[in-house]
Amino acid sequence: MNVSRAGLNRIANPGLTLEEFFELSGSIGVRAVELRNDLEGIDIIDSLKPHTVRELASANGVSILTINALQKFNVPSLRAELMSELKELLALAQSIGCAAVVLCPNNDRGDTRDGQTVFRDTVDALKAFSPLFEMARVYGYIEPLGFQECSLRSKRVAVDAIRRSGSTRFKILHDTFHHAIGPDDAKVIENDIEPGEIGLVHVSGVAAPLPPGGYRDGHRILVGMDDKMENREQVTLLEERGYTGYYSFEPFSPLVQTLSPSALAAEIKTSLANLG
Repeated sequence: MNVSRAGLNRIANPGLTLEEFFELSGSIGVRAVELRNDLEGIDIIDSLKPHTVRELASANGVSILTINALQKFNVPSLRAELMSELKELLALAQSIGCAAVVLCPNNDRGDTRDGQTVFRDTVDALKAFSPLFEMARVYGYIEPLGFQECSLRSKRVAVDAIRRSGSTRFKILHDTFHHAIGPDDAKVIENDIEPGEIGLVHVSGVAAPLPPGGYRDGHRILVGMDDKMENREQVTLLEERGYTGYYSFEPFSPLVQTLSPSALAAEIKTSLANLG
């Protein structure tokens, strides 16, 4: 894995300021970063002016891949609220030169909708959001989550919804963790999704010896030799299919988040080697 195609999600070390995060990424040759709107007590851009963010990114040689994320995007009862939030996220993305906004489906055990209803609601949401993405010239990356309670677990279903929406502004976000614990197998990558329909790949490993249903975000670390998520195999298959985009590290574990910048940089380099 060439470092020139590596990205880093800010969840890897939320304790760093945005400037420090950019500096860390640039110092190890990681040229792409992801920002978040779910870090407790931390503004997406640290309350900096958009032009300052652009200048900091440029000074460190990094581009901003995504803002992560618009949550529960496929819940019809939240549509008005979601439209308002999305407009703000897209305006920010435009102002800082960010390429995409991630869309996460409802992930709630209390969601009793059947698959057909969820599919219809997902298509309707994409149709409603599409003009906003078109106007902003920003992409939306749909991220199926592998958790059993998620309303949209399968990339096959997600890509079908994107195609049904008729919009060219949406792509799939392939997350190696969620792929490993979700319902999709290798055939989905081989047969059901075109490489150009994948906007980004999230990478994280798991070493904990648990059944797939026991894995949660807190288990997600960088990719080691004892990885349970078969990251190397997933990356190899994606490459063979012709994927040419970024692989962004997204480790949620406190074991990673509390590393010093120098230790995190070393671990990222090791993970890149482990991916092949």
